[in-house]
Amino acid sequence: MSLGLLLPHAGDTDPAALAVRAEEWGYESVWTGELWGRSSVVGLTEIAVRTDDIGLGSAILNVFSRSPAVLAMTAATLDDVSEGRFTLGVGTSTPKAVEDLHGMAFERPVRRAHECIELTKALLEGEEPTNYDGELFHAADVPPLDAEVPVYHAALGPANRRVVGRLCEGWLPHNVPFPDLGDAFEEVAEAARGAGRDPEDITVAPYVPAVVAEDPEEARDAIRDHVAYYVGSGEGYRKAVASRFPEAAERVASAWRGGGREEATGAVTDEMIAALGVAGRPDEARAQLRELVEASTIDRPLVVVPNQVDETLGERTVEALAPERL
Repeated sequence: MSLGLLLPHAGDTDPAALAVRAEEWGYESVWTGELWGRSSVVGLTEIAVRTDDIGLGSAILNVFSRSPAVLAMTAATLDDVSEGRFTLGVGTSTPKAVEDLHGMAFERPVRRAHECIELTKALLEGEEPTNYDGELFHAADVPPLDAEVPVYHAALGPANRRVVGRLCEGWLPHNVPFPDLGDAFEEVAEAARGAGRDPEDITVAPYVPAVVAEDPEEARDAIRDHVAYYVGSGEGYRKAVASRFPEAAERVASAWRGGGREEATGAVTDEMIAALGVAGRPDEARAQLRELVEASTIDRPLVVVPNQVDETLGERTVEALAPERL
């Protein structure tokens, strides 16, 4: 199994040290997120020089806080430092992050994603100087960087999934229920065919929230809290979960809006946990992960340990789900 790992970006865990161990345990790639507190780019640079063969990816850099030119330079540099191991994962993030953290208007996110990805790829791969005149971005006579870096997009809604189909090498869905990934990918595939691309060339690399514990209820509760946080704090995530669990997702979001994380967590059902994560004792969790990949369109699952999980339990989860143990 080609299994990746999204490194934690909160708590006391040293991401670079965990990346070194992940390479020893047989993970195919490690990925870093970026919200607040740690720079994904700086962290990936450290990981690149401390590892040998493991793939590296950003999951995700948002398309608001960095221009296409900065994203292209970043991708080309990380790809060079890692000797061709880097994948650029981008996404729109959320209004909360874009507006309250970066002080930017969360406007036209799908159009911004499309133009940002299109221009970034032109700056990376073009054979001639790039001239681009979009609705949001402009570039004139910019020499290309001659770097072939795969670009993945964390698209949730149908319009954003079409951006993946038209432009990207991979799709990074998060909180799309696993049984619905195949149907959701059809939007990607249709757009790819319309753009003259083969959908089979697009990698499906979903986040797989996972917790392994000797007490299976402890593991499920951690996934329950993880789901409640995303459904409650991000409308795009709520809609993704509501595609399969409309009433339950609304109950979770309503509880969260009322200020009760504990109440919101309690509203996450066992059915939601099974469709959105992997949880249980080591053998149970490994079986769930194998079944998930075998029964779906997933190409490159990315194990995600919820941020609220303590360091010991998090590392135990990463080791228990290591490819060499599957």
